[in-house]
Amino acid sequence: MAKTPPEERVFHGTPVSRGIAFGPVHVAARGFSAPDVYEITLDQIPLEKARLTAAFDETRRQLTELKDRIDAVADGDEGLVFEAHGMVLDDPGLQRKVEKAIDERKQNAEFCFYAVMQTFLEAMRRIVDPYLRERTIDIEDVSQRVLKNFQADMDAVVPDHQHLLVAYDITPSDTVSIDRSKLLGFVTEGGSVNSHTAILARALGIPAIVGLGNAVLETTTLAPAILDGYTGKFIVYPSGETTAYYQSLDAKKKEARQALEQLRDQESTTVDGHHITLSANIEFIHELGLVHENRAEGVGLFRTEFFLLEAGKAPSEKEQTEVYSELAKRTSPHISIIRTLDSGGDKLSAEPLTEPEPNPFLGWRGIRVSLDRPDFFKEQLRSILRASAHGKVGMMFPFISGVSEIRACQSLVRECMAALKEAGTPFDPDIQVGAMIEIPSAVLVADEIAKEVDFFSIGTNDLIQYTVAVDRINNRVAKLYRSSHPSVVRMIKMTTDAAKRAGIWTGVCGELAADLSMTPLLVGLGVDELSVGPRELAPVRKALLSLDFSECQKLAEKALTLATSAEIYDLSRSSAKSAYSDLIEDWE
Repeated sequence: MAKTPPEERVFHGTPVSRGIAFGPVHVAARGFSAPDVYEITLDQIPLEKARLTAAFDETRRQLTELKDRIDAVADGDEGLVFEAHGMVLDDPGLQRKVEKAIDERKQNAEFCFYAVMQTFLEAMRRIVDPYLRERTIDIEDVSQRVLKNFQADMDAVVPDHQHLLVAYDITPSDTVSIDRSKLLGFVTEGGSVNSHTAILARALGIPAIVGLGNAVLETTTLAPAILDGYTGKFIVYPSGETTAYYQSLDAKKKEARQALEQLRDQESTTVDGHHITLSANIEFIHELGLVHENRAEGVGLFRTEFFLLEAGKAPSEKEQTEVYSELAKRTSPHISIIRTLDSGGDKLSAEPLTEPEPNPFLGWRGIRVSLDRPDFFKEQLRSILRASAHGKVGMMFPFISGVSEIRACQSLVRECMAALKEAGTPFDPDIQVGAMIEIPSAVLVADEIAKEVDFFSIGTNDLIQYTVAVDRINNRVAKLYRSSHPSVVRMIKMTTDAAKRAGIWTGVCGELAADLSMTPLLVGLGVDELSVGPRELAPVRKALLSLDFSECQKLAEKALTLATSAEIYDLSRSSAKSAYSDLIEDWE
């Protein structure tokens, strides 16, 4: 008798990266989960013990690298946390206990390690002393690292086939390190549309959905599924009818995309002749192929966090110079703007803290980290300056809150210039230096900051967050995160006005720059540049080609008189639909 196929099941979440993907599911369990267990024979016991030793050795190596990396950029004893982690593995009693478990259980090494550590952790959790009890976090961290090294040995973390990943959450580093040729799309139980992970998914063109409830527990690995990154539907065991519908929809979306590509050689100029520079946001040099393919006018934001923090150790000044120089050469004659290290918040941390920050979005992040680590900061500044000899390069500083910070940065830039000049090292003495405007305090003193820099780049993701006091990765208040909030709109206008009074230009590099419904408003508010993900260049170009600048100015004037987010959004979207309704329908 033929087995009845499972019924179609639909999960609903929040779409964060457009696209449709078909494929088998791979479920990644949350946190410190049990590894697979299997029986072994007597003659396999020595092999399992050897695997245990190899996993321990690899973990020690990683911990040493992490400690060295922190010691290279930190002035204190922050790296000692990894030394303490290594001491856990150096306890000879631990390895003996796991080896004994392998002998007695006749099970694989990673499961025996897991069983021993869970027993130990449970005992620690029952200790009355709060300090000792809190050390379970350190033991868990080491244990997870060891298990990951076992999994790498077994090639079990990521399947060696194309798949749709289902996970509780995915970190930004996970997003960029996963083999893109295998990952068709991902869905998560946690996360938000404005998290850095979601931003990276959009930049990399990975269809993604967040906020899917109990998807990890209720989805089975290898189940066939469809991910709809337009509406936020994740369909497991889709029916033949559903599959046919999505295959047709996918074909339609691809046709619309191909039509947009016909416009890529046209300049992003409005119908009445007003040019808006259209640049790209990228994270990696290998993305430059897409940048050229989509005819961006340079790079408006080159993020340096992953390059600086994900290599296992901080790259040398020479290595940084090589990367930035390649960027400059390959984007010439256009400018490439390099953002100095922007860590913290929901991005990678510059170094592990002995205690988690109570509110990382209001903590040690952005330019604060760089100014607290001047030697590390000057290495990056010198590298950018060296690269400026090979093409048109700019630099900008993130998370500026006032004039004193920008002056401190400019002082270090001048110091680096003097050192390079004395050494006879070529650089562009007229390199453009900018400030990111993403904190309300910076907007309120924008006239003063404008006297110190060559351009502004508005980071709308954070500007919205700090203006309306909404954590942009908190789903509970996500509905309050409104890019069209009257205060946000007025702050953008205040920024562009201050820039014009000082004779400098203003760009937008946040996610708002790619929101087609808000493009008419941004143009009308006086923005000179829009910098978006490489895959967003084509639709934004089409939108700009369809707009009338004078009409956008009138729209902005009216928007500045409106009292609610909904009124402003509806006004801008109505203008967008009037100018490019087909684009709105096809792209969204």
